[in-house]
Amino acid sequence: MGHATARALLRRLAVEQAECRVPSLTAAIVRDGRMAWFGGRGRVDGAPPTAATQYRIGSITKSMVAVLVMRLRDEGALALTDPLSEHLPGTPLGHLTIAQLLSHTAGLTAEPPTAWWERTPGIPAADLLERLGPAELKHRPGRRFHYSNVGFAVLGEMVARLRGTTWLKTLQAEVLDPLGMNATTARPRAPHATGYAVHPWADVVLREPEHDADAMGPAGQLWSTAADLARWAAFVGGDTGGVLCPGTLAEMREPAGVDDGDTWTAGFGLGLQLARTGGRRLAGHTGSMPGFLATVWADVSEGVGVLFLANTTSGMTGTLTTDLLNILEEHEPRLPDEWQPAEADPRLLALTGLWHWGPKPYAVRLLPGRGLSLEPVGGGGRASRFVPQDDGTWLGLDGYYAGETLRVAEDHLDVNTFVFTRDPYAPDGPVPGGVSGWHA
Repeated sequence: MGHATARALLRRLAVEQAECRVPSLTAAIVRDGRMAWFGGRGRVDGAPPTAATQYRIGSITKSMVAVLVMRLRDEGALALTDPLSEHLPGTPLGHLTIAQLLSHTAGLTAEPPTAWWERTPGIPAADLLERLGPAELKHRPGRRFHYSNVGFAVLGEMVARLRGTTWLKTLQAEVLDPLGMNATTARPRAPHATGYAVHPWADVVLREPEHDADAMGPAGQLWSTAADLARWAAFVGGDTGGVLCPGTLAEMREPAGVDDGDTWTAGFGLGLQLARTGGRRLAGHTGSMPGFLATVWADVSEGVGVLFLANTTSGMTGTLTTDLLNILEEHEPRLPDEWQPAEADPRLLALTGLWHWGPKPYAVRLLPGRGLSLEPVGGGGRASRFVPQDDGTWLGLDGYYAGETLRVAEDHLDVNTFVFTRDPYAPDGPVPGGVSGWHA
């Protein structure tokens, strides 16, 4: 990364630390799977923080627990449509599905029926499950997005029972160790920042408490470093390191619920937060615990990630990560991959070109890897990508035809009963209902 870019990034970080009065703050940019820039401001034990300084990451923990659930799904140990009762019997939450819990659409209460769990010692999972009753169901399952820390405590206990060990040991063995995230731990280890609250009207700080959250640990227990979160940003961006199937990770990044209405800018997938801002689509997670704030985002299309870690309870701008991405884009925009010609199956090449859905023209194009795209010419409409199946059909990947089947006939395309012909409503074409020809 160039000196001018690094200087501009550092200045934005310095402004955040100074103007928001953050005791210490680290941030990083990840590009093409590696940390491309790191910055630290403030002091931890009298010295500037480094990429090895630990901070508590709060709810970023949830995204890691979600990966464990998806690994179990991929192994066939559960289905996302399963009710919780199949894997964690004996609770009044048994009718909620795994997918609803992962996406915060189960209608479950945000906080557990305990004392303020982030600031007090945790209770065992059995005790927490005993306390959960009908009062903890705040909305009809599936009705709306409602963030739930309790939901991830329940998912963590489900993982523990299915694996026969704790969620934390499972995470260590199946995710953290394979990804080389050796500085991500359940309790702090040196060097680590102390969590502080900053007085709203004076430049003094108050030390915040830190406890083992026990049953609530899967909702926000972990501590980590900028170096480890850089690896996590790369993971969320697609560099899975064999920990998860890339297709499964892409499924986690699909929006399952939105947090702000029709023109959504904030939403949730399966254990991953989503954001749309400045033309970008980001996936990752934010985190907060008493004395700490953290965020990690990945922009899959640009191959870039961004993160920060801070030891303050509140008061930051909320725009640091996107501002850092904007600076990177301004100073060192990503170059597009070079176009190169590719081999094409003549049979597939023959499918390309103009087709018509009734009078509306559509174009079929070949995509890399033997895929097809079907999209309207010069305007809005139903567009989807398709991949070949072993039986000769094509499976829709996205858009209106996601999950639907395209069949190629000699003179037409059949997309889930919709017929596409080379000519618009050709009289001799296989158009259901029959056509008599165009006339004045």
